Amino acid sequence: MRTVDPVKHAAKRRAIVDAAAGCFAEKGFERTTTADLCRAAGISSGSLFHYFPSKRAVFTAIFTDDAAETAGRLEAAAQTDDPLAALLDVVTELAAQLAHPAIARLVLEAAAQAARDDEFAELIRRNDGALRDGLAVLVTRAADAGLIDPGAAPRAVAGWLAGLIDAMISRVSLDPDLDLEAELGILRTILIRFLRPVPAPDGG
Repeated sequence: MRTVDPVKHAAKRRAIVDAAAGCFAEKGFERTTTADLCRAAGISSGSLFHYFPSKRAVFTAIFTDDAAETAGRLEAAAQTDDPLAALLDVVTELAAQLAHPAIARLVLEAAAQAARDDEFAELIRRNDGALRDGLAVLVTRAADAGLIDPGAAPRAVAGWLAGLIDAMISRVSLDPDLDLEAELGILRTILIRFLRPVPAPDGG
């Protein structure tokens, strides 16, 4: 009986997902065919269905994999000695990721798919909730360390931070010649001013 090398299997699966992401970003979920996916990944249909049972499963895998990567990034950030720096880095890194035109189109396609697929919509809601939970942990750690406003509600702040990350899609869509480095610098400035402790009024 032939054994499967888990490392090679994972690498091939990853290559298929990466190739598929480009297809879905370019043509959308509905117009992308399994033939398109096979052509992009350089595999046969038999190979594709060995890894994924359907086109929808490939599309879903893009977002489950991304959620796992984001969770790992948030977990690592939560272990650092400077929670504020970690929070700023995570938010700007995720925003920078969305600044890539293909990624932005893929996220918009996911929103369209969620509108017609309740199960996929639930996946997207879980991913968003996990992101907010992870950001809230960093907010709490930074507040406990006295680095940001201790009166800020972590979950509410995390929601606004997630919203600022998502806003990068609009910035890219409206200005394809965006100076990403400058925009990320502005984003960090906004975050610092939003999160910084507010001095108590005199006599308060």
